[in-house]
Order: sequence, then C-alpha cells, then structure tokens
Amino acid sequence: MSQILKIALTQIAPVWMNKSASLDKVSDYVTKAAREGAELIAFGEACVPGYPFWVDATGGAQFDNPMQKEIYAYYQTQAVCIEEGDLDPLCAQLKKSQMAAYLGIIERAKDRGGHSLYCSFVYIDAEGQIGSVHRKLMPTYEERLVWSVGDGNGLRTHKLGAFTVGGLNCWENWMPLARASLYAQGENLHVACWPGSVHNTQDITPFMAKEGRSFALSVSSLMRRDDVPLDMPYGKEIKAALSEMPANGGSCLAAPDGSWVLAPETGEESLRFATIDHEFVRRERQMFDPSGHYSRPDVLSLNLDQARQSCLHIKNK
Repeated sequence: MSQILKIALTQIAPVWMNKSASLDKVSDYVTKAAREGAELIAFGEACVPGYPFWVDATGGAQFDNPMQKEIYAYYQTQAVCIEEGDLDPLCAQLKKSQMAAYLGIIERAKDRGGHSLYCSFVYIDAEGQIGSVHRKLMPTYEERLVWSVGDGNGLRTHKLGAFTVGGLNCWENWMPLARASLYAQGENLHVACWPGSVHNTQDITPFMAKEGRSFALSVSSLMRRDDVPLDMPYGKEIKAALSEMPANGGSCLAAPDGSWVLAPETGEESLRFATIDHEFVRRERQMFDPSGHYSRPDVLSLNLDQARQSCLHIKNK
C-alpha cells in the first residue's frame, strides 16, 4: 500500500442558488484534478448550491416575513436530493477517475419529509459509492433560520490508501467531542469545510493538525457580490445588501506538527495540490496520540450515536 496520497484543494464560488450549474462546476474541477492524478478532492461547505448569505443581510429573523419565505422556498428547489439521484453523475465521474471526494451540499432529505434542509458533507469513495452523509450537528447562529439540526450518522471515517479520512462542517470543527469521535475512529487526515473566510481557517487548521497529530485540510468556498443572480427572488435586494466579498476563501493544509503545507489563500478561485506522506503522521504519534497511548479510556470516554434520526419508527405486525 502506498504511503503517499495526492490531494486537491478547491476554492471555488458556487453558481449561487443554481444546483445544476454548481454541480457542473464541481465536475469541471474533478476533471482538472484527475488530469493531475489527485486521489482526493475536497469542496467547501454548501458548495452546491451555495451558502445562505441573504439571511444576515436582509433581516432573516423577521417572523412570518413574505420575502424570507419566498427566498427559502427557492432555496429548497435548488437543494440536493440524494435519493432522487442528484449526485449520481458525480459518483460515476469519480469512479471513472478513481478519485474520492468530500463535497459540501445543502441537502433536501427525503427521509425527513423532503422540505427541511440540512448542511451536509458528503464523502464519495473512489468506486463512486457514497460512504457517509454528515448532516451538520448544530447550524451556527443565523444558519438555524434555514438549516435543520443534524445527527451523528455521518460521524464516520473512511480508509483512503494508508490514510483514514474524516470530515466536519465549519464551526463543528470547534466542537471538541465531534473531533474526538473522529480521532477515536482512526482519523489521520481531517477535512474541514467552510463557506469561506480566512478568519475561520488560519488559526484552527494548524491547531487541529497538532491536536490530532494528523494532516488537517480546510477547504473554503468563495462568494462575491456579483455572484448573486438577479433573476432569483429578491436578487437585486440581496445584491445591494451584501458586501463586495462576503466570503474570501482561506483554503489551506497543515501538517501533523502544525506547520503549513499550503498556507491560506484568499480572494480568488483556485485548485491547489499537495502530496502527503503517512510517515509524517507516524513520526508525530510517537509523542502524542489522542486516542492511543495518550488516552485514558478508564477515566475519560465518549459515547457516539450514529443512528440516523427520524420522527417515524414503524413496527410491522
């Protein structure tokens, strides 16, 4: 088994509020990464069809507001429904390219009625199989006005060559127990997805790498005021209310000792590559291993419920 893994970090602006066009853009970047021999590609939080920047900018907390209702209803139409096959072409492309991927989506989950939305981080393996769909445990602040609370079903790790990879959404990466649940499942390559902004990624990425003695990858989306389509509901009003660049990127990669492999980059779309070596992980685990020799399960342990939550449990006679 090769100890080397080539990864691709994207930093792209979704075709905001357009599911099919955003998926086409994701496909284009997969094609570019495949040409360079990447084995894993990662995309930012809510990459398809985009982060709900309108909420903070347009008074989204106003109760029973017709404008907010109409924008949310439109957002629903552009959300990803896995059960309806929205990700099938991407899965087939990844299988053909023999590349794994982490993709941030807004998920319209049929198993919860098909109307509520979840901020989900999807892992697709190199055989084109969806390995996990992690629904964000706790949406942050104004996100709770549009996204539902997730569960522990997607708190899973996946073997990828010599590495074991896991991922979390945005501020979930600040949750010590969420990180610990992945460490305990053998994670040594951590993928953190963000809607974009270097202030989120520049401090926590090397911290997570050093805490987990793992490679830590932060991958951000990008958002510019001109990305707002004027043909969507209240597009003109949203565009007028936003700053010039609501999300400036900040994608980066840190090594298991906290040093930069790829320092944060801001302000423009990019596709960057890095080749990482599992030996680096093994060297750093000599001094500290958070779920191995430096753990004390007789004193401290963690319970993880990976059941997919549902409001209906049917028992047949």
